[in-house]
Amino acid sequence: MKPSTLAATTVAVATAAGAGSIANPMRVPAWYSRLRKPPYQPPGAAFPLVWTTLYADIAATSAVALDRFRATGRDDEARRYAAALGVNLALNAGWSWLFFRYHQLGAAALGAAALTASSADLARRAARADRRAGAALSPYPVWCAFATALATHVWRLNR
Repeated sequence: MKPSTLAATTVAVATAAGAGSIANPMRVPAWYSRLRKPPYQPPGAAFPLVWTTLYADIAATSAVALDRFRATGRDDEARRYAAALGVNLALNAGWSWLFFRYHQLGAAALGAAALTASSADLARRAARADRRAGAALSPYPVWCAFATALATHVWRLNR
């Protein structure tokens, strides 16, 4: 992968992660502590570990996919992938704002579902560029599907 492509995808992913983290409080607020949560919710320490790993995966895999599309003369597919990545990262950052900042649990559940669909589409697109890239990105939609189930359950428990 080209260092310039990796730098660009890393900046894009870091920007989305940063935008989402602005919505998250540095410590658990009383509002979140009072929410009823399902018994299968992972411990709080799991979330930064999982998301850091996924963000690194998204940046690296996206760089591979973009470079592969370009190297094989599929510049239109590279542009569509980049656009899909931008939408995905906006959905990713937006979820934190819906849930943590605005406390819109139903909207956050819908946002998580949209992020899951977008993540699955991104993995599909990456696989069109390189089968291994698609496989490498597959944990992202799986985690987002789990997050959708979790967000939906939190919403239902707290209506």
